[in-house]
Amino acid sequence: MIIPRSYIAELLPDGLAPWIPDPAQVQTALDLCTGSGCLAILLAHHYPNADVDAADISSDTLAVAQRNVADHGLQGRVNLIRSDIFSNLPEKKYDLIISTPPYVRAVAMEEQPPEYRHEPQLALAGGDDGLDAVRTILAGAADFLSPTGLLVVEVGNNRDATDMAFPGLPFTWLTTTSSDESVFVLRRDELVGVAA
Repeated sequence: MIIPRSYIAELLPDGLAPWIPDPAQVQTALDLCTGSGCLAILLAHHYPNADVDAADISSDTLAVAQRNVADHGLQGRVNLIRSDIFSNLPEKKYDLIISTPPYVRAVAMEEQPPEYRHEPQLALAGGDDGLDAVRTILAGAADFLSPTGLLVVEVGNNRDATDMAFPGLPFTWLTTTSSDESVFVLRRDELVGVAA
């Protein structure tokens, strides 16, 4: 069993219930920056009718995700796509988009403990304020969400920076067992007109 290191993993079983009252109604879902595919696999399990796309920029990472998807027998439900965020995705609308993008600030990258140095830098480095990928996601998500679609993004310890960078967005911050400021939710109609 794969154990994802993500706050979103904790939220998928029922933490999205206020926003997604019936998991069976989710027909399309996207895991951006999928990495090893753990969250895409959880999406397939928790949203039984969803066709799940899982996108990542790294071919090597997608090879790992492909093995994990096969190990869970989900080849027919989880589609792996090489894409830099939205750049290579098909024209498709998603009921749910989740993402754990790179969000480690530049200063923190330099101060990482040794165990994190085994991780690909591409998977961690989020630019000076940790929000480079988050900006791209917020700018493009509305184009890929269905009219009632939901965006769920993990930003680590960057809640304050996120709120400051996007003062006009009505973020809802979700509570997990270890954080109440690491994951936000936005509906499609709250994202329309966001600029990068």
